[in-house]
Amino acid sequence: MPIPLDLDATVPVLVFKNSRNVIQHGPLGIIRSLGRLGVPVYAAVEDRFAPAAMSRHLTGAFVMDTRHLNSERLLTDLAAIGKRLGRPTVLVPTDDSAAAFVAEHSDALAKLFLFPRLPRDLPRRLANKRDMYFLCRSIGVPCPESAFPGSVDDVHAFIERASFPVVVKAAETQRLPKGTPSVSIAQTPEELLAIYWQAQSPESPNLIFQEYIPESLAEDWIFHGYCNPRTDCFVAFTGKKLRSHPAFAGVTTLGVSVLNELLRRQTEMLLRAIAYSGIMDIDYRLDKRDGRYKLLDFNPRIGANFRMFEDRAGVDVVRALHLDLTGRSVRPLPVVEGRTFIVEPYDLFTSLSYMRRGGLTVSGWWRSLKGKREIAWFSRNDPVPFLTMCARLLIRAVARSVQRSWAQIVASRSSSSDKRRLRAMAPKPLTVTQTPPMLGIAGDPVLSEKE
Repeated sequence: MPIPLDLDATVPVLVFKNSRNVIQHGPLGIIRSLGRLGVPVYAAVEDRFAPAAMSRHLTGAFVMDTRHLNSERLLTDLAAIGKRLGRPTVLVPTDDSAAAFVAEHSDALAKLFLFPRLPRDLPRRLANKRDMYFLCRSIGVPCPESAFPGSVDDVHAFIERASFPVVVKAAETQRLPKGTPSVSIAQTPEELLAIYWQAQSPESPNLIFQEYIPESLAEDWIFHGYCNPRTDCFVAFTGKKLRSHPAFAGVTTLGVSVLNELLRRQTEMLLRAIAYSGIMDIDYRLDKRDGRYKLLDFNPRIGANFRMFEDRAGVDVVRALHLDLTGRSVRPLPVVEGRTFIVEPYDLFTSLSYMRRGGLTVSGWWRSLKGKREIAWFSRNDPVPFLTMCARLLIRAVARSVQRSWAQIVASRSSSSDKRRLRAMAPKPLTVTQTPPMLGIAGDPVLSEKE
């Protein structure tokens, strides 16, 4: 029986995001986790029909299209929201850009909001995979070998010494061209060059070439936690990533809570070394060739799949944050093992990929859905966000289909027009005709233009 949580329902929460991603289940998880326990939860959303804005557990929504806001305007808008709420409010950033913004403007925001204080530049450095790699190397945290090409010559030099396949990542995902995946696996040198030309900016290098650890010799692990050195609060959860989207190289679509004390101690050492405070979401890959957990990504904010984890009192990372910042104690209790988290639509799509590659059977897929589960979108007592998400995914799919069809029609018409122009510009063909008797010997062939 879970121990009742001593949450202070007089202190509201604002869920804050700085990137446009309407179909995102992380904010919805925060709204449900705290809203169900009576905490007033507000959210900054892209538009009034965002799925998270439709939750019955949301107290209020503020429409903020951050694509067109500079830092000064964003700070002004956040201050206006804080003043409207009229009391200290726990601020929860849900993407790396928002986490960096909060740290960089912490002095101004602290007048209205509650959040763990960090060095101004730390979240941005942790979210940058290049900076994180060198930080790990400097403090002795294992990570995959990586290279950072600054030019196409560097790419060719890398190809000469590399073993394929190779993982290709963006140091900063927000700088990628629209539609470019943040993680890819290049099977050949030709694929690596194609990815480089698609995603790289010559003026500002952004790609990382990373050592590939084969699936047969690896396990993907997750660490979610909350820590605050000022109050000596430390809540830690570990789990395994079972499926991802895209398959083998993307975000978690199915994961399970598994106690891993070795990984917990390794991460605690890392957090102490960098003086971290707040919620974090860290991805590791166990390399069975040397038995080491190698850090892949450090997200200095709450992870979208945080509801995979709870302790015996029902504390997850966002509840621990709220308890700690409102002066409540957070007692370390055993975690609930075997708790799975499923992101329904994406896990269905990616399961088909795993089946095509022979790594998953229909019976294995069905067994993976059983047990203690937390579902990202669907909830019987809060169904509207799920229905809204489905509707928006359908609209998006139809729009993309229409866009592709229109592009094909335009390309076809353009091709036909080009062919007509080329025919009109080409010299008229010449034919062989019989010479009139008066111009030569009867039957002599001569060349003449066809009229």
